[in-house]
Amino acid sequence: MGRIMKWAARSDHLRGIPRKTVITAVGAFARAVANLCNKTKVHNADTLMTLVRSRPPRVPLITVSNHMSTLDDPVMWGGFKGLLSLDPELARWVLAAEDICFNNPVFSYIFRTGKCIPITRGGGIYQEHMSEALDRLKDGSWLHTFPEGKVFQEDVPIRRLKWGTASLIARCPVTPIVLPIIHRGFDEMMPEKYLFGRRRPPLPLWNKNLQVVVGVPIEFDVPMMVETAVSASRHVTAPIQEQKWPLLSSAGEELDEAAQRCLYTALSEKIQSSLETLRLLAKQL
Repeated sequence: MGRIMKWAARSDHLRGIPRKTVITAVGAFARAVANLCNKTKVHNADTLMTLVRSRPPRVPLITVSNHMSTLDDPVMWGGFKGLLSLDPELARWVLAAEDICFNNPVFSYIFRTGKCIPITRGGGIYQEHMSEALDRLKDGSWLHTFPEGKVFQEDVPIRRLKWGTASLIARCPVTPIVLPIIHRGFDEMMPEKYLFGRRRPPLPLWNKNLQVVVGVPIEFDVPMMVETAVSASRHVTAPIQEQKWPLLSSAGEELDEAAQRCLYTALSEKIQSSLETLRLLAKQL
């Protein structure tokens, strides 16, 4: 049966019953952890709720956030009022680490029906399932990513971002709305080093103060950024590797690997800057 189970991610799989069951159960768990076991405060929730429910047709939404624990998703959505974490149609798609979430058939089926897309860390931006994520954006769906690429529980500035999210923005025919989100306190709810200073607790801890801060959409002038990247790439030599990146068509331009690297760097730096600004704001709230 395998671990990837792309068929289980289809909305019509068994008439959608497994997806509805998993999304409802996981959403109920998230709401319980966020609101009953802990105290969660969400700032600027209406911005996300409006974009999820009533953005223009076929316009995709990407939410990006810091990554503080293995339970960031789904618990961060449990703090929002309404059906954000319970409605299988409104629920996000999310990139999830293959080695953690898809390491056996049972987990694979649950995560797949729960709208998770497996990503192989270190597998590159053109790995198979990045194309699947791109397909969801082409459908106009909502996708959540953790562009730092791994859990960081230290209270330090946002680290250099991986290029996966930037590549999705550049490759999508319709430029997605990109919304930054910062959350705090999740490292206390699910610390990485709890049991004997080495392991996570078996269940999320309680009586913690959790905070979710939604920012404002990041504005990208993709055609201008593409033009700048193409110009800058003329002075850059792409690293020699066995498999070269395919040409990318974006904003009427053909970008080779060097130009793509310049573009992805610029897009990632803008996302990183927005997340860091929001992180500093969240500390003052």
